[in-house]
Amino acid sequence: LQYMSGFGNEHVSEDPRCPGALPEGQNNPQVCPYGLYAEQLSGSAFTCPRPTNKRSWLYRILPSVCHKPFKPLEEGHLTHDWDEIEPDPNQLRWRPFEIPKAPQNKMDFVSGLHTLCGAGEPRGRNGIAVHIFVCNTSMIDRCLYNSDGDFLIVPQQGKLLITTEFGKMLVEPNEICVIQQGMRFSVEVFGETRGYILEVYGAHFELPDLGPIGANGLANPRDFLVPVAWYEDRQVPGGYTVISKYQGKLFAAQQDYSPYNVVAWHGNYTPYKYHLEKFMVINAVAFDHADPSIFTVLTAKTTRAGVALADFVIFPPRWGVANNTFRPPYYHRNCMSEFMGLIKGHYEAKEEGFQPGGGSLHSMMTPHGPDADCFEKASKAKLEPERVADGTMAFMFESSLSLAVTKWGLQTSNRLDKNYYKCWEPLKSHFNPKCK
Repeated sequence: LQYMSGFGNEHVSEDPRCPGALPEGQNNPQVCPYGLYAEQLSGSAFTCPRPTNKRSWLYRILPSVCHKPFKPLEEGHLTHDWDEIEPDPNQLRWRPFEIPKAPQNKMDFVSGLHTLCGAGEPRGRNGIAVHIFVCNTSMIDRCLYNSDGDFLIVPQQGKLLITTEFGKMLVEPNEICVIQQGMRFSVEVFGETRGYILEVYGAHFELPDLGPIGANGLANPRDFLVPVAWYEDRQVPGGYTVISKYQGKLFAAQQDYSPYNVVAWHGNYTPYKYHLEKFMVINAVAFDHADPSIFTVLTAKTTRAGVALADFVIFPPRWGVANNTFRPPYYHRNCMSEFMGLIKGHYEAKEEGFQPGGGSLHSMMTPHGPDADCFEKASKAKLEPERVADGTMAFMFESSLSLAVTKWGLQTSNRLDKNYYKCWEPLKSHFNPKCK
């Protein structure tokens, strides 16, 4: 597989089997090379300012309009009904989500989508959802596109071969990919597969501003990879299923050809992937903590300066050197909602109970922080330069919205750890009024 690099770049790509497939000097000629159809995919309003204007031109064998009418499709545990169960402000933690065994229950990426929590409303173009995906079989002669927003996909177990209208991407654990609104894609898997999805309505992900950090650091634009054009001219007499996620529901339409018939394309509205090991970590080198916002990979902004609809934050391997400092994460109450997942290893603040493939949610203003064992160890540790989080990768989906947990998350999944609160019960008072 080949890729082009650069976040938000104006890319140009054509399948080498058809050189010169891109029209010269214009987007929409009277007759396109090779008899192709020109089709624009817009990710923003036509009149958005140039820095935020997103669109790509696709040159395809048949336009995507050639399909039968959409009909409702059973959406399983995919939802945006945030009122199906009473809210729960408690600290919540889930054991690893179960992957069905293939012989008993074949499940592909779409049928394996389970909504865990979220807020907002796709029709109003403002909100987010956190989904878990578990699957054991590939999508065959069917694809998905999201009319509601963007998917940020975090595989945790098993690699994903993702075919899109723009080309193919292989996404493995410790990588992420973003499939933006309206882009058709299929997922091929190679066994039992699991991961996390952050969906945003009404905004696209972008790189966070660096401010005093300067021109370089965190996730660098050059490390984001975009697929190159690849097409198949394949008829599907038995019917190819195109699935649309629209207003939180699923709909399916039939067509008799592959949607991956794009011979060439150009533009700045593309799918992309990123390897988390490329992240340039910024950290405190004297004393105290910098806030965890220094670990932000991607952000989806709101209209309020500095307030994110959603941030994607990681906690990668790094050096800890702060003097006279309690080095693990501090105890905290936050005006944001924090969902955490673990790709591999053990999270430093809770080495027991928080497992790869599971998750936790600390809701708005709900207190959280290191468990009792972590606090005691870190309070007595000899402060030397040390490697932190080697062999691990934890991440956080953080949002300014107050997230509601679904019935599947609280009950049906049967993965909620009802003893989570007990990890703080052994914390004891060290207060001594005579000791300063």
